[in-house]
Order: sequence, then structure tokens, then C-alpha cells
Amino acid sequence: MMIMTNEPVRINGMALKNRLVMPPMATAKSAPGGLVNEELCGYYMERALHSCIGLIITEHSYISDEGKAGEHQLSIASDDTVEAMRALTGRIHETDVKIMAQINHAGSRALREKTGCRPVGPSAVLHPNRAKDMLEIPEELTRDGIKRITEDFAQAARRAKEAGFDGVEIHSAHGYLLNQFYSPLTNRRTDEYGADAMENRIRFHVEVIRAVRDMVGAGYPVAIRLGGCDYREGGSTVEDCVEACGIFEKAGVDLLDITGGLFGYMRQGHTEPGYFKEMSAAVKRAVNLPVLVTGGVKTMEAAEELLKEECADLIGVGRAIFKDAHWAGTGDNQNII
Repeated sequence: MMIMTNEPVRINGMALKNRLVMPPMATAKSAPGGLVNEELCGYYMERALHSCIGLIITEHSYISDEGKAGEHQLSIASDDTVEAMRALTGRIHETDVKIMAQINHAGSRALREKTGCRPVGPSAVLHPNRAKDMLEIPEELTRDGIKRITEDFAQAARRAKEAGFDGVEIHSAHGYLLNQFYSPLTNRRTDEYGADAMENRIRFHVEVIRAVRDMVGAGYPVAIRLGGCDYREGGSTVEDCVEACGIFEKAGVDLLDITGGLFGYMRQGHTEPGYFKEMSAAVKRAVNLPVLVTGGVKTMEAAEELLKEECADLIGVGRAIFKDAHWAGTGDNQNII
């Protein structure tokens, strides 16, 4: 049966009015300390009101000072951030749009001058997608370090729930820490978190998923954003993505958000709508969870076509919404609201 963008969908206990999603996109609009401010609330509120979406997934929030990716990034690293975040979720809940928080640790993409700490990663390997003047060999995480960061993810999820978010998304894409463990290009470990087998490459992910689930409860939506393919020799592959997502389903996630790997949210040589659809379609055939794909979608018609082709269950519209809160236009497009 063909799915249309205006059909509702459930993600665990969360009901969405339609299948269009505003995916996470960094804005650098937060106040000092990574706090939500009026400018950020206004930015998201305008898109909730005018972009014909059912779900907003906010830009990545750092779970600890060590894991901060950049200036003016949102923070969810302490309980002091919760009250300001409630202002955002409260505003969005005035509409019929749902909102999830994305939580993240930058790993070796963090900069010492921003965090005051040496960056960490799965292995002491330079990140392959950083400018040469921003490179520093990360410190290989110990097992104790992995446990500490797992707890940081769980506490961040607790804060998201307390702040009124309708769900939480764990970030493992675009070359950040969990994605670094997943990719053979950055994971050179030989222990139980090493790259010799998929269950080891994503062992850290599974531990985070379970810790988050234990913290937020069975009915609270938990998503994972996976950078499933590096599109580079020796990197992660589409087949890896499918295998990993099958394990994530068993671990208890509710939504699989498929995107690019170590080299970011673009795919070299591709600008067509849904340029990660080979991954998302393969994952959708293999799992019994909702699948979200983002990339190159600029029109409602393109979103409808991706659903028609069974490439995903939800479609993310990124840069078009980032540039124009009224991207969907008027007239026929309004029937999706």
C-alpha cells in the first residue's frame, strides 16, 4: 500500500500528524553556555508553524564539555540547561508538531581550544575529514572512558525527557564519536570494541541505547541517526548499515535515521532527492521499524516519490527548511497540515 506524506505515523508512544521531518541542522544560535534563547525558540517555532512538518529533531546538543563540537552549540551537559529547553519544547507544543532532542559527543572532531581537553576517539587515529590545521591525534578511549560517556548519554536523555522533548535521538553520523567507532577508517581497536566484527564496532552504540532506554523508560521514543556508509575505500558500507540497523532494532530503538558517515551529510557527486536512499531502502526491507532518510529533498513532490518508491517511512527536508520556513509554499501543499 502506497504511503503519502500526509499520513500519520507512530514512533513508539509518539504520534506524528504526517511523515515530513525537519532533521538536525546546526544553527549556532544558542546563548553562552549552550542555552536555548529566544532567537532559537523563534527559529524552530516559525518552522513548526509554516513548514508542514510532523516532527522536528533539534540540532545536536553536547552531552559533556569534553564532547562539544563547536561554538554556540546547544548544551545538554548539565541540569542547568533543562529550564531553558522547556521554553523551546513548550513553544513547539503550542502547535501540533512533535520535537525530539539529538544528543552527541564529538569525539576526535572536538577541538582542544574549544573544550580544554585532548580529543578522544576509538583509536589514536587522525580524523579523515578535518582541515589539516584542525587535526590532533585523539586519545584512545579506555573501557572506563566508554562507560563514563555511556552514562553521559543516559543523563542527557533524562534531561531531554525532563525538558519536555517528545523523544531523543542518539547521534552516530557525520564523523562524530559513535560514528568513529562504527567506521573501520577510525576504529583500529583490537578489543571487544574493535572493527573485526560488526557486533564489536557497535558495541558502544548498543550500550548507549540500553543505558538511554533504562533511563527514559519503555514508552519514550529513542532514535539513532546512523552515518551508514562512508563512500570511501576501506570505510563502512551499505551492507554494514543494514547489519548494524538490525542489531539496533533488537537493542530497542524506535526509529532509524539514515544519513552519511565520516564525510558528512553530503554525498560526493550526488544532488538528487534522497541521495542516501540506497541505504534507507535496504534498511527498510530488513527491519520492522520506521526508517527516516534525508538528503537533497527540496519539494513535496520529491518527498512523495521517495515514499512511493518505499525508500523510507519518513522523509527529512533539511536545507530547504533551513533556508525558508515557508518552503512548502501554499495551495495544494497545505493539505498536509
